[in-house]
Amino acid sequence: MIDSPRPAEITRLLIDWRGGDPAALEQLIPLVHEELRRLARRHMAHERVGHTLQATALVNEAFVRLIDVRQVKWQDRAHFFAMSSRLMRRILVDFARSKGYQKRGGGAQKVSFDEALLVAREPGQDLVALDDALTALAAFDGRKAQVVEMRFFGGLSVEETAEALNVSVDTVMRDWKLAKAWLLRELKQSAT
Repeated sequence: MIDSPRPAEITRLLIDWRGGDPAALEQLIPLVHEELRRLARRHMAHERVGHTLQATALVNEAFVRLIDVRQVKWQDRAHFFAMSSRLMRRILVDFARSKGYQKRGGGAQKVSFDEALLVAREPGQDLVALDDALTALAAFDGRKAQVVEMRFFGGLSVEETAEALNVSVDTVMRDWKLAKAWLLRELKQSAT
């Protein structure tokens, strides 16, 4: 079994890459690839069966976009994976919108936004409605939206989310609970 890279090693490579060292990117790619595939599989678990976009293609597209984003000042491993998760969500939402899915379902099943979904990873289909609700939450409270992106879509732990946002674990838990309640209300209203 291959040892997983230490977070400090990934952070160092991200900082070196940000500083313009192309060799750092070459070393970084194999270290983060499996974690990016895990993120992609997590995102794809919320998609309909038979989705034409596969996890590998999602990882590749996210990588292309990440490499093109030169102005990002990578803080650490958690920041990198949070941004990767955000890009994957954007790619899937853009894909869903391009296929003509409607805000209120387009025949898709509704996403259940609760703890059970996070634990059981049951597939849900209405990514567009969730994205719309999350966009509305971001306009209202950006940090709460970031907490949802990092935890729900990115699979980051409470501690990793707190580190990425530079807030306390208690703040993340409060934001998480309030954001979930707010999003549930929005999703119920959009379903009617």
